[in-house]
Amino acid sequence: MSRDSNRMRNRFSWLMVCALFWALAGIGAAQAATVEERLERLEQKTLSSSPGAVQETGNMVFFRGGGAWATSDRSSEVETDVFSFNGSNDGDSGYHVGAGLDLVLTRDIWDLFPGTWVLGEIGVEFKRFDSKKVQQAVPTTCDFATGGAACTGSRNKKTKVQITMLTVNVAPKIMFMEGSRFRPWIIPAGLDFHVISPPSNDTTVLDVGVQFAVGAQVRVWKALHLGVDGRFHLATGQTDTTNNFGTAGAYFGIAF
Repeated sequence: MSRDSNRMRNRFSWLMVCALFWALAGIGAAQAATVEERLERLEQKTLSSSPGAVQETGNMVFFRGGGAWATSDRSSEVETDVFSFNGSNDGDSGYHVGAGLDLVLTRDIWDLFPGTWVLGEIGVEFKRFDSKKVQQAVPTTCDFATGGAACTGSRNKKTKVQITMLTVNVAPKIMFMEGSRFRPWIIPAGLDFHVISPPSNDTTVLDVGVQFAVGAQVRVWKALHLGVDGRFHLATGQTDTTNNFGTAGAYFGIAF
């Protein structure tokens, strides 16, 4: 009985030793994982607090404005100046104002180029190319059609007619130099939807096209950014008018 008791005690002791080793190994692995996690968090914290580091997710709302230049004016049309009957609405330069959103899609072009972002830009933009007092289409047409009996206007009365355009765009924006306060970017090609005013001779207002852009921005304080951009918009001419134009200006952005 004593031999059996000794054997049982030896076996129990070995089992206890094995269990202790297993427990120590598990504790060591857990501690190692905890240390790695702490180091990773410390590294991220150090990066975020370093000079020039990005302090936000990269998403941004922006407001921009500047000059606008059409490649062709819209003079000698029915709605713009009644075929230059009493003055010509022939200006091709003006201003633009707009706003939009930049949303981060990837921070390394899907593992191809570290530090190079791809953002999705969604924007809306208003442009005024010209504004002159010319013959207005509706009273002139009414005057000629009825002899002036049922018209409130006159064929010889000039009224201010504004040549404007509204553009909504969706475009990929490639932004370089992650971690720097100064970040250049390009839009290789983006989709445009245009609404022209006044309507064309075909009485249509909708057009579609593509835009190309280049610019840069600088982080001035925390989430506040200032930037410049230049764009060229190439339209398909669905309105039977030439709706190509370029813009150049500055923007103010708030990252979030």
